[in-house]
Amino acid sequence: MAVTGFMLVCFISVHLLGNLSVFFGVDAINIYAEKLHSLGPVVWIFRMAILLLFAVHITFGIQLTVENSSASPEAYAIKKRLKTTFAAESMIYTGLIILVFLLYHLLHFTVHVVHTDAVSAVQTLVNGRPDVFTMIGKSFNNAFISIVYVIAMCALFLHLSHGLQSFIQTFGLNNGKTQDIVAGIGKLAAIFYGLAYIAIPLAFLFHIVKI
Repeated sequence: MAVTGFMLVCFISVHLLGNLSVFFGVDAINIYAEKLHSLGPVVWIFRMAILLLFAVHITFGIQLTVENSSASPEAYAIKKRLKTTFAAESMIYTGLIILVFLLYHLLHFTVHVVHTDAVSAVQTLVNGRPDVFTMIGKSFNNAFISIVYVIAMCALFLHLSHGLQSFIQTFGLNNGKTQDIVAGIGKLAAIFYGLAYIAIPLAFLFHIVKI
C-alpha cells in the first residue's frame, strides 16, 4: 500500500505543477494542455494506469480496514484516541471521496460530459490553442463546482496527513526521537498540497484570477 500511495503522491505532485500554471496567464495553462494532448494515446494510457493504481490502492485500503475490524470485532465501551487521529480513522472514507471526485473530475475536464456550458469554452482557440484557461475559469466561477473541488481537496489533505506518515513508518523511520518530526513534516506537506489545490478554484471563484 505504501508503494501505490507513493506513486499516487508523485502523480498529484506533477498534476499540481501543471495546474498551478493558471496563475501565470492564459498562454501558460493552454500551452501545458496542448503539450499533453500532443502525446495522443500515451495520455490515455497514463490515465488508465492511474485509475488502475487508484483501484489497487483502494483495494488494499479496504482489505486493511476489514482486517482491523476483524481484529477488534466488539466495540469498546469507552473509545479513546491514544496515538491515532481523525485523519487516520477516516482514511477509508477520505479515500473513497477522492475516488468519486477523480471520476467526476475526468467527466468534467477530460471527457466533457458534465457542466458542458463551461467546458464548451475549450472549443474556442486562443493563439491557435484550445482555450483551457477559460474552460477552467468558467467552471470555477460556478460556486457549486468550486465547493465540490474544495471538499475533495480537504479530503485529500486529511488522507495525505496520515498517509505520508504511514509511508515513512513503513520503512521504520517513524519511531523514537524522529516520530514527532516525521509527523510534523507529514502534516506540513499535506497542508501544502491541500492549500495549493484549493487555491485554484477559490482564485477564480473570488475573481482573484479573472477570465
